[in-house]
Amino acid sequence: MAKPAAGWIPLLNKRFVLFVVVILSVSTVFVCFIRGASTPCDPPRNGLAASVGRAQLPRTSDVDVGARKNPLGFMRTKLVLLVSHELSLSGGPLLLMELAFLLRIVGSRVVWITYPKSEETNEVTYSLEHKMLNRGVQVISAKGQEVIDTALKADLVILNTAVAGKWLDAVLKERVPQVLPKILWWIHEMRGHYFKLEYVKHLPFVAGAMIDSHTTAEYWKIRTRDRLKIQMPETYVVHLGNSKELMEVAEDSVARRVLREHIRESIGVRSGDLLFAIINSVSRGKGQDLFLHSFHESLKLIQEQKLQVPSMHAVIVGSDMNAQTKFETELRDFVFKRGIQDRVHFVNKTLAVAPYLAAIDVLVQNSQARGECFGRITIEAMAFQLPVLGTSAGGTTEIVVNGSTGLLHPVRKEGVILLAKNMVKLATHVERRLTMGKKGYERVKERFMEHHMAERIALVLKEVLNKSVAHSRS
Repeated sequence: MAKPAAGWIPLLNKRFVLFVVVILSVSTVFVCFIRGASTPCDPPRNGLAASVGRAQLPRTSDVDVGARKNPLGFMRTKLVLLVSHELSLSGGPLLLMELAFLLRIVGSRVVWITYPKSEETNEVTYSLEHKMLNRGVQVISAKGQEVIDTALKADLVILNTAVAGKWLDAVLKERVPQVLPKILWWIHEMRGHYFKLEYVKHLPFVAGAMIDSHTTAEYWKIRTRDRLKIQMPETYVVHLGNSKELMEVAEDSVARRVLREHIRESIGVRSGDLLFAIINSVSRGKGQDLFLHSFHESLKLIQEQKLQVPSMHAVIVGSDMNAQTKFETELRDFVFKRGIQDRVHFVNKTLAVAPYLAAIDVLVQNSQARGECFGRITIEAMAFQLPVLGTSAGGTTEIVVNGSTGLLHPVRKEGVILLAKNMVKLATHVERRLTMGKKGYERVKERFMEHHMAERIALVLKEVLNKSVAHSRS
């Protein structure tokens, strides 16, 4: 099996230094990791207080520009409390952090809490907390009088994910009714086990809910009514957008070519080979097992039909053998038993997925059950002019135009053969693959950019703030 991708890209020239900083420092989900080339990634623990003091306010130029041009400019000086159920590299926390930095740019006072928070701080949470501190986001304990006082004083409280609802009763207790009118509940979940009354019993009484796709919003409306016997509050659908930094890399042909060559060399494939990749945390819900089944079937179809295509490879970005999960062991066993070790490459999970988007030819979004709530990696791949082979479920159906920017297939085992056939289609029709990629890029430019997302979120925040003010006056 091919070795994991190497971590650093050679510095070829002065221009490329910029791209290394952008690519290896930026989460493709949010722009918080952009730092100066000479700035340490993580300051020493004993430098925390100094870091907070230096970064407590954004640069004056950022505030001025944000207040004048940024659609979120009206949030200047507003106090916003962000409540996350975890601090990790998963989509929900990273999206909330992105919003935190967008608010900081325009001068909002932003406070972050994680509930429940593990007593043991690992390398990931330590790094993410420091990146927030360096950008002026205050990180405080989720329990105690300080957070209660902050919640009561805040202009806006954003609960991120359904699970974060546990914080209300556990910490605010009798103060919950005072805070509910200024809560915006940002929901990303699609799986049924999140529909628990203990999580969302206060949902009908908050100022509003924000959800990443129309499909997910409709699902929540039906499930809360039929299963929990409660009503959703005013619900806003906000599609996400790509950061300016990611788009700069995606639109630079020199950067893409250098990254493509480096990553392909690191995983042991040739420049002319055809790479199909799935970029997600490795879990059964993301469908890596069915993806490998489809890939194996596609190889059999090519052999049976004696098709002339480039050497095809499958890349799974998001591996974590340190966790030693049963599911990942099953994936690797499948590869070994089918004898396709030279065709399948496992890459460790990483925030820096831009190099892999530059290196591959087709993205496979194979999330199962109800699919992705939205699927940020899908619009990131489209920014790199990649066609997307996605499941016809969840928010993917609102991103991918079937037959135009990609091809859709059913979830579960029913989709295995069709996905395999779609792989063969794109392998044998180069022009179609390239045309789909170009149309995907055009679709991103039309509706999935950071400024689109900021404009949509601004409308929601303005309405929620107005509701909160009206309630306080009544």
